[in-house]
Amino acid sequence: MAEEAPKTSPSPPQEEAVLHVEQVMVTDVDEKEHSTNAIVENEKETEKEHVVEDEKKEEEASVAANENNAGEDSKACDDEKVPESGSFKEESTKVSELAETEKKALQELKTLIQTALNNREFSAPKEEKPAVESDVAEEKKKEEEEEEEEAEENHLIEENKDSSEEKEAAAEVKEATTTAEALSSSVDDDEAKTVEAIEETVVAVSSTTEAEELAPKKEEECSPLLAPEEVSIWGVPLLADERTDVILLKFLRARDFRVKEAFTMIRNTIKWRKEFKIDELLEQEEEDNIFINTMDFEKAVYMHGYDKEGHPVCYNIYGEFQNKELYKKAFSDEEKRERFLKWRIRFLERSIRKLDFWPGGISTIVQVNDLKNSPGPAKWELRQATKQALQLLQDNYPEFVAKQVFINVPWWYLAVNRMISPFLTQRTKSKFVFAGPSKTAETLLRYIAAEQLSVKYGGLSKDGEFGNNDAVTEITVRPAAKHSVEFPVTENCVLSWEMRVIGWDISYGAEFVPNSEGSYTVIIQKARKVAPSEEPVLCNSFKIGEPGKVVLTIENQSSKKKKLLYRLKTKPE
Repeated sequence: MAEEAPKTSPSPPQEEAVLHVEQVMVTDVDEKEHSTNAIVENEKETEKEHVVEDEKKEEEASVAANENNAGEDSKACDDEKVPESGSFKEESTKVSELAETEKKALQELKTLIQTALNNREFSAPKEEKPAVESDVAEEKKKEEEEEEEEAEENHLIEENKDSSEEKEAAAEVKEATTTAEALSSSVDDDEAKTVEAIEETVVAVSSTTEAEELAPKKEEECSPLLAPEEVSIWGVPLLADERTDVILLKFLRARDFRVKEAFTMIRNTIKWRKEFKIDELLEQEEEDNIFINTMDFEKAVYMHGYDKEGHPVCYNIYGEFQNKELYKKAFSDEEKRERFLKWRIRFLERSIRKLDFWPGGISTIVQVNDLKNSPGPAKWELRQATKQALQLLQDNYPEFVAKQVFINVPWWYLAVNRMISPFLTQRTKSKFVFAGPSKTAETLLRYIAAEQLSVKYGGLSKDGEFGNNDAVTEITVRPAAKHSVEFPVTENCVLSWEMRVIGWDISYGAEFVPNSEGSYTVIIQKARKVAPSEEPVLCNSFKIGEPGKVVLTIENQSSKKKKLLYRLKTKPE
C-alpha cells in the first residue's frame, strides 16, 4: 500500500486578500451599500466553500486511485495472481433492442451522414504540394506586378476615356450653340440636362436588366445538380441497408453516443482510409514490392479458430520478433516499419471483410496477445511501431475487439500497460484479460473451446485425423483421485481417440473390455506415468471385432486438480 498523502485543503490566498480589502472598504459607505457588499461577500464565501469541497473530493479520489495502482503493482511479481479486469458484455447490434436515447442518437447520426453525402463532404480534396517560402514570395511578387500593370492599364483607359469625353463634350457644345441660334431663346439649359439624364438612366436600366437575365443562366450552366456521394467502409456502403446501423453503432459507442463526436470520427476515418489508400492496399499481394519478403510476418500475426461465442480469434505472437532477421525486416528503419504497418492494416482489413455486419451477426473479433519471449520495452523500434498501430486502430477501427486476452504476461508488462492505459477508454480497458504463464491454458480454455484452441496453447486443434468441428469433452480430475472414461462400441470398427491432460504429471492406461463373459480384457496401453515434458497430445486407435467398451484410466497423484480433454471417432472396419 502506498502511503496516504496528507489531506490538506488548499486555500487561495488571492481570494482572501480580495475579501479582506472589501471588508475594509465597507466601513466608509452607508448602510445600504454595506448590506449589498455583505451579500456579495457571503456569496463569494459560499463559492469558496464549494471549491474547497470539490478539491477535497478530487484529492480523495486520487488517493484511492493510487492505492489501487499500488495494489496492482504488488500482484505483478506473482504469475499466479496476475490481475484480471472486470468482464465485458458485448452490446446488441439490433436497433429494436437499443434504448430510446441510443435510437435517437443513431437516427441523428444517419441524418448528418445523409446531409454530408448529399453535399459530397466526404470527397477527399486534391493533393497539393506544400509551398516553399521562396515559391510563395515569387508568387506574391508576380501577383503584385500583375495588379500594378492592371492598375496602369485602367488608368490609361480612364485618361483616354476622359479625353474622348472632353472632345465629345466640346463638339456637343459647338453643335448646341449652333442649334441654339436657330431655336428659340426660351429653351432652358436645365431642361436639356434633364433630357440627357433621362436618356442615361434608360440606357443604364436596360443594360442592368440584360445582365440580370444572363446571370441566372450562367449560374445554372456552371453549377449542375450533383448526385449524392457514395462512400463505403469495410465493404459496406453507408446508408445502403441495415448493415450501416451496425457500423454507425460502433462509432457511437466509441464516443459514448455523442453524435457530433461520432460524426467527426467517421469523417476522419473516411479521410484516413483515402489517404492510406486502403482499397489499393487490399489488392496488393505478397510478391508485390510493398510486401516483398513479408511471409514470415504470418508467424507473428494470424487468425485461428473461434471463441465459444463465435468470434474469430486473432493471435499476436510477440516472441517471434526475437528472431533478429525478422525484427530487422520489420522495424530496422522507418520505411520497413511503414511497410509492416501497411501489411498489418491489410491483414486486419481482410479479416474484417469476413465478419457479419447484419444486425445480430458477429462483427467483432477476439485478440490473443502472447507475450512469451517478447523483446520487451528495451526494443525502441517495436514500441514505436506498436504505439503507432495502436493509435491507428483506436482512431479508425472502433469496437472491433470483443476481448483482449494477454497471456504469458511477464513482470514488466504491467508497467508498459500503465503507460499506454491513459490513451485507452474505460470501455476498452474493461475488455482486457491478463494471465501469467502458469494460467495461460486455463484462461484461454475459459473463452475458447478446446477443439478451436491450438495444441500450443493447451487445446487439441492441429493437423491430423480430427478437425476443428470434432467436439472435445472437458473433465476436471480432482487431486489424488482416479477417473475412468468409457467408450461403448456395438459394431465392428476402428476406434480412434486423442486426449491430453493440462500439465500432465499423471498415470494413464487404456483397455478394451468385451461384453461377452467368455472374452478376455485386452490391454491397449499399460498404465504409465506421463511427464509434462512428453508429447502434449496422446493419440491411439484400436480395431474392435466384437461389442464391448474402451476404458481410459486417468490417475491424478498430485495435489492439484487437472483438466482432462479428449475426443473420439469411429470408422467402419
